[in-house]
Amino acid sequence: MKFSPHFGLVMALALGVILMSAPTAQCFTMFGFDFSDFFSFASKPTSTDDVIALSPGLAPALAPAPGPGSALRTSRRSGPFSSSSTTSTSGLVVGFYNDKCSSDVEAIIEALVAEEFDLDPTILPALLRLQFHDCFVKGCDSSLLIDGPTSEKTADSNFSVRGYELIEKLKAAMEEACPDVVSCSDIVAIATKVVIKLGGGLDFPVETGRRDGLVSNAADVDLPSPSMTVAQSAAVFAAKDFDIEEMVVLLGYHAVGIAHCGFIEDRLSPGNSQFDADMDPSLRAELTQLCPVGVPNNNFTPLNQDPTNNNTLDNTFYGQLIQERGVLSLDQLLSRDPATAGIVAALAQNRTLFDIRSAQVMIKLQAVEVLTGTDGEIRKVCSKFN
Repeated sequence: MKFSPHFGLVMALALGVILMSAPTAQCFTMFGFDFSDFFSFASKPTSTDDVIALSPGLAPALAPAPGPGSALRTSRRSGPFSSSSTTSTSGLVVGFYNDKCSSDVEAIIEALVAEEFDLDPTILPALLRLQFHDCFVKGCDSSLLIDGPTSEKTADSNFSVRGYELIEKLKAAMEEACPDVVSCSDIVAIATKVVIKLGGGLDFPVETGRRDGLVSNAADVDLPSPSMTVAQSAAVFAAKDFDIEEMVVLLGYHAVGIAHCGFIEDRLSPGNSQFDADMDPSLRAELTQLCPVGVPNNNFTPLNQDPTNNNTLDNTFYGQLIQERGVLSLDQLLSRDPATAGIVAALAQNRTLFDIRSAQVMIKLQAVEVLTGTDGEIRKVCSKFN
């Protein structure tokens, strides 16, 4: 079993946090999830498909992002968010806009996202899905936001992606405060970090400095499938420079997602080659009633079947996998495959470890194949090239 090079360090750090402080509040998505999703859909669900309502964030901020005037305009961070554990070679930095805009860019975005979250907590999985779908196709360059008859938006797997209206609202606010300065790609990253915090995750320091892409083609969209084996999924993530431990951590964001019956029913019927005889019997009974085989419907169920989860970002999802209560095939295989079972067990037993690693790996995801410097452009409207 191969862990991330920093796994032992993080384990020691997590143990230290547990021993030195009060327990963190108990607080919830492979992305197609309909986190519900980061997987493809066969049909276009309604705008309420992403997830059920989420509770406000409960976890403390270990490393808040610096505000205007901060001297920390650098990609090096202390504690669990040090440069060695994230993306110091990406060209991104914390506080990129501190000396480029008289307004506090991150504070403006955070306030507007918090307003949206209060109205619609499902914006958490919506933005998580949008972020993943964008970053896994030619990098985090907001190519997914472009309108057009053959743009990434039109790919089958992106039909149910939402959150575009919020990003355009945030972009309009940025253009009013700092015209032609803040990229759509950074807006997506900052907004995603904010909803993670509001949903119970850590308030990690978001890296900025991305520029927006100049290409968006539906033909380029090729996202992971929930029916993959662990080895197949690991190969997809490895192509984006994520090791197997990081893949397991990212899949832990299924803690707040849902899955439609179309992704489930093949595991329920004894006559199907995908039938899962080891699924918890009570879960199979519930899912069989919800998703009768051969009966078209748009029903869905939480990917995290823990009734105490309360729809927040925590590690209870992994405990459900250990109890054979995984909803998606790939998720469940994580607890059975020798390459990932130990990682699942470690995350299930240590909430602090999950909090830290999920933040670190999200920072890494947001730095995938980014455009910086003079590459790309700063769009005036996120849905259109300049």
